[in-house]
Amino acid sequence: MEDLVIRDADVVDGSGADAYRADVVIDAGRVVSIVKEAAAAGCQRPRARREIDAEGLVLSPGFIDMHAHSDLALLRDPDHSAKAAQGVTLEVLGQDGLSYAPVDDRTLEEVRRAITGWNGYGDDIDFDWRSVGGYLDRLDRGIAVNAAYLIPQGTVRALVVGWEDRAATPGELDRMRRLVAEGLEQGAVGLSSGLTYTPGMYARDAELTELCRVVGSYGGYYCPHHRSYGAGALEAYAEMVALTREADCPLHLAHATMNFGVNKGRAPELLALLDGALEAGADITLDTYPYTPGCTTLAALLPSWASEGGPEEILARLTDPATAGRIRHDLEVTGSDGCHGVPVEWETIEISGVSDPALGDLVGRTVRESADLRGEAPWDTARRLLVRDRLGTTILQHVGHEENVRAIMRHPAHTGGSDGILRGSKPHPRAYGTFPRYLGHYVRELGVLTLEECVAHLTSRPAARLRLPDRGLVREGYRADLVLFDPRTVAPGATFAEPRRLPTGIPYVLVDGRFVIEDGRRTDALPGRSVRRTPL
Repeated sequence: MEDLVIRDADVVDGSGADAYRADVVIDAGRVVSIVKEAAAAGCQRPRARREIDAEGLVLSPGFIDMHAHSDLALLRDPDHSAKAAQGVTLEVLGQDGLSYAPVDDRTLEEVRRAITGWNGYGDDIDFDWRSVGGYLDRLDRGIAVNAAYLIPQGTVRALVVGWEDRAATPGELDRMRRLVAEGLEQGAVGLSSGLTYTPGMYARDAELTELCRVVGSYGGYYCPHHRSYGAGALEAYAEMVALTREADCPLHLAHATMNFGVNKGRAPELLALLDGALEAGADITLDTYPYTPGCTTLAALLPSWASEGGPEEILARLTDPATAGRIRHDLEVTGSDGCHGVPVEWETIEISGVSDPALGDLVGRTVRESADLRGEAPWDTARRLLVRDRLGTTILQHVGHEENVRAIMRHPAHTGGSDGILRGSKPHPRAYGTFPRYLGHYVRELGVLTLEECVAHLTSRPAARLRLPDRGLVREGYRADLVLFDPRTVAPGATFAEPRRLPTGIPYVLVDGRFVIEDGRRTDALPGRSVRRTPL
């Protein structure tokens, strides 16, 4: 007798096709049979050791978070309800060009310091790996949901070139190519970049093209956080399209937004650019989160010249009055490349988390609000915070436009990604609410997408980008990574005021046929494993 039968579910199978009523039978971690209502009429219905009555519930494939920052959270927190409770069954890690493999001892320490704001420093983590394969093996010891990994180009550059703003030598480029190839051979699904973050931003296009040639030859994809989401955003998108076309490498655009005042209402221009490239034969997908504010670190806003050399050099520049004055001018007058070429508006920069608990009173206020309370200039507040928190401060950046969000999510190349930073006292609610917000707000309440369209965006489309032959659809023989949700009530619990509240209307989530959410509560199961690149 099989393990489980889910009875009378409204199956939205991930293909975009209309829903249908069926009994779905699961055994040994896979869907073994689907008996549609018409086929079951007049015949014996399937039986199993356990049955779930899914009347009124939708059964869909598990959601794939194409842009996650759970690189340490999956190791630190076996519960991981932030994602499991949303119906996420697979996350893609190694984003924005900075993560924890491949490294040596020096680079690991530098990267831990550089992205403390994303993942914490990791005092509670045993960093017993240095290679991509070693990190994936660590995940295979048991995690809440499955995880794939992108090789972080900035980390590779830090390992080979360092944190200097210069071109790589031919020998250094050869070594970076070898590291990328090794990471792909060990199971990475592609390459990421953070081209407004150091040291990845120091790479010229020719260098990125050569690395992408390697990625394309292995069947992976390139996922850039490109050089600007503000001034010059369209040119930055076009740069990535041209680069990957030359390299013959598939392109997946990370958190593909059009932000800041200069881009209000300009999503149609981006979509026209992408449609033209797709019609010309480009292989392009993208992901977005269904919110207007962004989220990053306060240090990320600094100009690239001020970030050269790594965290200690940044702190030294901030403590030097003359150099700090130059940084302020770039931020407030010129528009630093770290702030996407747009002069910073301190009233849009909300502190969402700090590494030093003594600074906790700043969380939830904008930099300008905190400065006004102290009777000082916002830059003085920001500078003091950067130094005292040793660059570990995270921020929300309230610079998005709802009409752009809706237009981009309708595009047929679109997939869902939370870009969720899980640390901090007041993180962005997208970390806990992205997928139920798509289903509740944009499907049920606004009708921006049909339910069938939305589920396809969150399941089969990302599975196709990741080249996963047995995930992303409810099909016989496919892995039983599945979600049961109530389309009438599914909604995010997380808000900007209470960003860690769990969603409602998602009573069951299965990973590899095992319940990680059962009757709306997290179980103790850790069925997740690394999902490695499918060889060509």
